[in-house]
Parts: sequence; C-alpha cells; structure tokens
Amino acid sequence: MKDKTTQSHVSWQLMSLLSTFAVAVAAGVYILYPSKSIPILQPGDLNPALVDSQDWSREQHTIAPFNLINHLGDSIQLEDVLGDVIIVDFFFTRCATICPIMTSNLTKVRDELDLEMGWRILSHSVTPEADSASVLNAYAKRMDAEHENWWFLTGDKKEIYRLARRSYFACYDEARGGDGGMQDFVHTENVVLVDQKGRLRGFYDGTSELSMNQLVEDCQWLLQEKK
Repeated sequence: MKDKTTQSHVSWQLMSLLSTFAVAVAAGVYILYPSKSIPILQPGDLNPALVDSQDWSREQHTIAPFNLINHLGDSIQLEDVLGDVIIVDFFFTRCATICPIMTSNLTKVRDELDLEMGWRILSHSVTPEADSASVLNAYAKRMDAEHENWWFLTGDKKEIYRLARRSYFACYDEARGGDGGMQDFVHTENVVLVDQKGRLRGFYDGTSELSMNQLVEDCQWLLQEKK
C-alpha cells in the first residue's frame, strides 16, 4: 500500500512539474512573440496619390462588386470570393518586365499556402482586349501558375481599372499617373491582401521575395484568425 501511495505522489509531482513547465514555455513564447495584429486599412491610411479624392470620406472601405471572366471561361463575381482571404495583383501576358517576376513569386506564395483552406489569388489582366480566357489559360500553364485557388481574370477594361484604382488602390489614379502625368494604363508591382470581409489588410511588392514572404505570413495569420 505504501509503495502505491509513493508512486501516486511521485506521479502527481511529475504532472505538476510538467504543467508548470508548459505554462512557463507558453508565457515565454507570449513575451518573445507578442500577439500579431494586421490593421484594417481605410483610404485615409494610404498614399494620397493612390486614392481618388472622393474615396477619402469612406470610413469602412470594402471591395466593390464586380463581374469578370476567369481563365477557365467562368463568370466570377464578388460573391464567389467573399469569405476567402484574397491576394490581388494586376498584370498582362505580354509584359516582359515586372509581370513574369510577380507571377513567379506568386507561384511560391501558392506553394506555401497549398495545404491551407480559404484563400484565393486573383490576377487581373490590364489588357483584357488582348488577354482572352484562352490566352490567360495558356499563360497560367506556361508560368506553372495553375491551381484551383488561383484565377486569372479578364473582362471589361473600365471595370478592371475601376477595381484597381477605386477598390484595391493598387496604382495611381488617372489624374496623377505613375510619372506625375496622365496615365490610362495600370502597371504596378503592388500586390494587395484582402480579408474574408472584403477589407484591405496589406500592400506588398510583388517583385520582392522578402515582401512576398511577409504576404504569406500575413495571409496565414488571417486564415488562423478566422479559425
């Protein structure tokens, strides 16, 4: 009887020590790595050159409705992506400068998120008159950018440019342009992170591997936050 009592006491002490150790580890992790937070961005938080003057008054900005076509020929609307964390970029298939770099970097983002649920990449063509669904499909294959969660989008040029300038604030507005003058052409390295409610959460340089690594981290945080 005495041996059993002793064994029980030792087991209790061991469990107590393990519990104390676990609490200490958790506290240490919390101190070293405080809880992450990603701000919800409003137009007033952004570079004024990116924001149309009439957008400054918006207090709760969300992505506007849209109706586009993906590289598979399917009609895509806002309702099809709400509820997902969305990664957005703007490109065109004949681009020989930053676009291939951005698409290549996004394939690495895709690989990092492959096992996660609830995310989607939306790549918008800024030359939709040249980039039909079939052209986009061929581009996705050529760039090894195929994935069920990655859509290359085409459609009405005015709608795509309105999304770029008024929803995602990914590029300079028409009045300013990237060079300080008139520019009716969207060409930007900005990649935009949007949360499950259609709110802006971050901007990243699509040509920078370091910036894309940060995008993956922030995207994973949003996915875990929902859980």
